[in-house]
Amino acid sequence: MSIKRFITAIFISLILSGLGLIPQEPETWQVISLDLEHVPLRQLAGLGLDILMQKERRLYIVSSPQDRMRLGEAGLPFRPELAFSGRPAAVSSSAGGGLNGDYHSYSELEADLRALEAGHPGLAKVYDIGRSLEGRSLYALKISDNVGVSEPEAQVLFLGCHHAREWISVEVPFLLGEFLLINYLTDSRVRDIVDRSEVWLVPLVNPDGLEYSIHVYRYWRKNRRDNGDGSFGVDLNRNYGYEWGYDNSGSSPTPESAVYRGPAAFSERETAAVRDLFLRSNFQALVSYHSFSQVIYYPWGYSRQPVENAERMKGLAAGMAQHILEVAGTVYRQGQSSLLSYLTNGDTTDWAFGLYGIPAYTIELEPPSEGQGGFFNAESEIRPIFNDNLPAALTLIEDCISRYVPPVSENGRAGQARRLIAREARIR
Repeated sequence: MSIKRFITAIFISLILSGLGLIPQEPETWQVISLDLEHVPLRQLAGLGLDILMQKERRLYIVSSPQDRMRLGEAGLPFRPELAFSGRPAAVSSSAGGGLNGDYHSYSELEADLRALEAGHPGLAKVYDIGRSLEGRSLYALKISDNVGVSEPEAQVLFLGCHHAREWISVEVPFLLGEFLLINYLTDSRVRDIVDRSEVWLVPLVNPDGLEYSIHVYRYWRKNRRDNGDGSFGVDLNRNYGYEWGYDNSGSSPTPESAVYRGPAAFSERETAAVRDLFLRSNFQALVSYHSFSQVIYYPWGYSRQPVENAERMKGLAAGMAQHILEVAGTVYRQGQSSLLSYLTNGDTTDWAFGLYGIPAYTIELEPPSEGQGGFFNAESEIRPIFNDNLPAALTLIEDCISRYVPPVSENGRAGQARRLIAREARIR
């Protein structure tokens, strides 16, 4: 998305909000930047800032008035980059959908998942795996050749939209499901994958947040928990149980923070639904799609200590990055999350790897920077971004198929689930 189009969208949004057509966020938010030559990252630890990206020794942040006050009180200079309010969205005049154009809203996604199920009986089944805080269903799409039966096959899980503003992260897992179903009869590779595995997709982990980002405030990140102090939202990707609340650098105990981890591990209905799906399943790998920066992250996020016994996970990440490169020359970096980026604790991939020992990845989708579009991917970019990531997803599933060893018995799986629940209770 061009800078000109981005500014135009903001200008239109401000006019509409002035007319009362768009609900107002009660605070004035700004994108600000800090010069890392004068403000080292270690000085920002514990402030719970909503970091967009780091570019040319400047750190870009979505800041609330409280964030700017804390930075001022700490003597940390910053530069305003862009004042905004309302909804600076990337919607073209030819948009095929509603307010968010060709991107899915909650209701549109629900309808399209049901359409895939209806159009591919025996191969696709939609499961309601839980309800959000505001009562929206959390939908999982299962794809397999005998979809109504739990077979001894490799299972792989793809998640999208933990963070509300990351609209493209809904589209990639949805399009993966659509691709597998549409091409099942004509593509032998797809047919082999579907016949020999169970592919699970949860494209929208944070439906309440997504709706808020569409209708009220485009930069919204968290869910919509009322924290009781005038602030709203928990960062769902800081609410998982492994090393939850390990420190205040990788997540924040402050409710108003963009990385607020919640009052307890799995306090949120959305993360509890993902946890419970895991306990009913036997996943061999997980991918959680996010945006933006073109990176494939793997654990650890909570610590900069090297991850042990993870040669396969590292090799798969390198392979996925190579497959993405081969599509159209798009470069995705790959490596340990805490070493390539800032610390995170209580996130999805640390939990999946730390508790289950499976390869687990956060894939930060395109573009590489805020200046090249950031969260505001043009609608025309949806399909190319999916195309870039498709071979990586297929290869990951195939690797899990090739290594799959059936469990001794269903009782064995149930026993494993009980042990994991007990272990998580000890961690909490």
